[in-house]
Amino acid sequence: MITEKREKRILELSFFSGLAFAIAEFIFAVYSHSQSSLTDAVYDTAELVFIALLLFLTPLFHKPISEKHPFGYFQIETVFIMVKSIMMLSVTLAVSAEVIHSALSGGNPVDNALVSLFQLILGVASILIYLAMKRLNRNQTSPTVRAELLGWKLDILYSLGMSLAFFLSLFLVKTPLAFLAPYFDQIVAVLVMIFALPESVRILWQAIRDLFLFSPDREMVKEIKGLCGPILEKYRFLPVFYDITKTGRHIWVAVYFRIEAESLAVSDLSDAFQAVNEAVSGRFRDCSCELILKPPGQEWKEDR
Repeated sequence: MITEKREKRILELSFFSGLAFAIAEFIFAVYSHSQSSLTDAVYDTAELVFIALLLFLTPLFHKPISEKHPFGYFQIETVFIMVKSIMMLSVTLAVSAEVIHSALSGGNPVDNALVSLFQLILGVASILIYLAMKRLNRNQTSPTVRAELLGWKLDILYSLGMSLAFFLSLFLVKTPLAFLAPYFDQIVAVLVMIFALPESVRILWQAIRDLFLFSPDREMVKEIKGLCGPILEKYRFLPVFYDITKTGRHIWVAVYFRIEAESLAVSDLSDAFQAVNEAVSGRFRDCSCELILKPPGQEWKEDR
């Protein structure tokens, strides 16, 4: 319950902060005619839609698994992250097309000093919000919160980077690059979207992997094997196959093993089961692990 309440507080902080930022950016974009500020406002508005929905769905992510829902409601979170990533990619492409069209139409001169100051204020405010969310997120493993923290971290980099870029652009008039001045706002807007694309694609791909219950990345698999291997060796269990599935914020680990002895002591299986779960849960907060004796005659191929 404490985890759920803390997660909702983080999302509420992100939502109301994002709402304030979006309103400020829209007002500033209208006042200054800055397309880079309008791009920020569009991104923040798109984010708000999903945060609002997640605030209502967060209690589902903390419901225990049951026979009716063996994977709980973790997949709902994965679907939302995937839809959000697709929407953000669509927004990026649409805004990029509009910005490029504006640049081809003769550019869009703006008050670079004013834009620089505005972005600096946003950057400082974003740092304060990020630190507050980071503090609330102690010992939490919610992928939604991690995505929000990543979003605010990117906002900090973008705002401070844009502030510096617009500040440096004030000196363009004294250089041979003075002809770029009317196009500088569009150039920055496009660069922001180009840098945002790889991370959006990465989050989308991770959500697709989770949705279709693909194995997590190799580093996580290697780490889980490193935690389970010594424990299984202690009880003379020989692991032959690791079935590792990540869905939403939960990791499911099934270790199939064989024994060389003719019989298996129930006490050994129970002790090994408890030890493995303690080891894996100590590293991955939302994780379930089970040990399964390999059925005779059944073979699996382990990926290398």
